Amino acid sequence: MALLRRFNTIRSLYQTLEMHQSSSFLSRSYSSGFSNVSQFYGQGVTSCLYKTQTNALPWTCRNTPTLRSTTAAELLIFLNDKKSLSTQAPTQTRKVGAQISMTSPGFVYEPYALREPIPFWKRYFTRTGWRQTKEDIKSELKSAYAIAKLRKTGYSKQKFYKEAVELYKEISTLVANGDKTSLRKAVTENMFSALKNEIKQRESIWSKVYWELVEPIVKIRTLRARLIGVDKNDLNKAFIQLTLEFLTKEKFEAYDSKGAVVAGDKMKEVLVRSIWVFEKSLFHSGAHWRLCGRIKV
Repeated sequence: MALLRRFNTIRSLYQTLEMHQSSSFLSRSYSSGFSNVSQFYGQGVTSCLYKTQTNALPWTCRNTPTLRSTTAAELLIFLNDKKSLSTQAPTQTRKVGAQISMTSPGFVYEPYALREPIPFWKRYFTRTGWRQTKEDIKSELKSAYAIAKLRKTGYSKQKFYKEAVELYKEISTLVANGDKTSLRKAVTENMFSALKNEIKQRESIWSKVYWELVEPIVKIRTLRARLIGVDKNDLNKAFIQLTLEFLTKEKFEAYDSKGAVVAGDKMKEVLVRSIWVFEKSLFHSGAHWRLCGRIKV
């Protein structure tokens, strides 16, 4: 009996120590973020998970208590996984007077990847399925947290979608016209370098290109949202990246140096699926959305 009481005492002390360390860590670094997400879930974050289409979790609509019971644990995993730019790839900076201003992280954080749908039995009765379900839940929670932070800046989904379509149209038109000067303002530095090379390669083959977007577009939806922290001591200093899927009808035609059509047909509409990543700073005044990456479909 004495040995059993000693064991129970040691276990209680160990659990108390773990709780103290965990609470002190959260209070130092992520207390505000945790309270924000908790408040956001209270306002109905589960509806955000229900609305995801091909990536939706089948059991969320039928088992809400299970989802809510896992949010705290999964959120802690997310907070522990949150990366600072100090450990990432070199960032894009710009000198302003005697100061250095960070204009972009310079990479797409956790780029969206297409996944094959998993049968119900495999998702819930195999280790591989459980592992993917866990990753899907973590991904949805990260997106919900990022959107919650973005909404505090006055974000509106409908307003952003309208702006994103205009950016899609503007950037595609500038690329088709080879207008690199105007293109620089609508994309990040790394994206500008990639598009500039694409324009150079295209101009070596075709002399001129005609491109047109048929409006309204067929479909637009958000696939992923991610926050990239700049300062671990200040959660407000972050960049946000939103991955959008566009389903559009477009017209295309290419010409050689003599003006003859060598590719495409501007009289025909082509259904195009594109996945673009837009980025914005949450701590720069006057920051605007820019294209920072494209995902191959």
